[in-house]
Amino acid sequence: MPARLPLDHPPGRLMDRRRVLLLGGAALGVGVAGVGVWRAFADGTDDDGFELIPDVPLGDERLEQRDSAARGKPVDFYTAVPEGHGDGKGLPVVLVLHGASATAADFPRFGFGRFLTDAVRRGVPPFVLAGATGGRLRWEPSGADDPRRMAAEELPAWCAERGFDTSRIALWGWSMGGYGVLRLAERAPAAYRAVAAFSPAVARGDAVFADAAKLAGLPVSLWCGRQDGFYAAVRELEGRIPGAKAAYAEGAHTRRYWNTITPAAFDFLGHTLSPAGNSRPQESPSAR
Repeated sequence: MPARLPLDHPPGRLMDRRRVLLLGGAALGVGVAGVGVWRAFADGTDDDGFELIPDVPLGDERLEQRDSAARGKPVDFYTAVPEGHGDGKGLPVVLVLHGASATAADFPRFGFGRFLTDAVRRGVPPFVLAGATGGRLRWEPSGADDPRRMAAEELPAWCAERGFDTSRIALWGWSMGGYGVLRLAERAPAAYRAVAAFSPAVARGDAVFADAAKLAGLPVSLWCGRQDGFYAAVRELEGRIPGAKAAYAEGAHTRRYWNTITPAAFDFLGHTLSPAGNSRPQESPSAR
């Protein structure tokens, strides 16, 4: 049986960073990334915006440890089901790829389970979130460590074990994970229903630009703050991806900004994953 980290924080109350560090490190033996991060891929720890997390109940939110053959090590495996939907059996899946200064152990602190419950309460078709710790390799393989293969093969298999509907999978990531979800989709576009990328850490000359045409026909939505260092590159990438939609607003490369746009992304993801999602016209994620 996989080791499970108890997430016993009550509705309306967030686990503080100290508790996440203690539980993620001591209980699981897996450390959370510290402050010495790649500046270009920072996860906004200087401006967290926790007050923007909806004050709604959690559903079934779990943090377990799984052995990843692709990464050659145990990894944290996170799942969240919206409140009122039991253990999530039969629900489609959004795979979550984190940025460089985060791990899956941070997802409860980021309020993902509460954003999910809030989305469903607003009428978004229900889905589950699932993610695992991928290190800082830009979700690219490096020697025997292959977080991309973990995301493409092992994450769906772990989700299927839980009874989730892995015939309907979408992708969501931010910063380094935003780059990661785009690359994952470019390599197997038929495997996914949609891609949502927040402030993807991309640069001209990246493979993500060269393979952008492979995303034709796949609903892709990009978000980026105008004060973000990746803003110009994201604008250029939008033009390379056939049919991509994008939203640009005031904001930097921070969790505060990402928390403001998470509701719009969950609306986009939930509707594209719904049974009628393939026939639903892709709309702009928000005002430009």
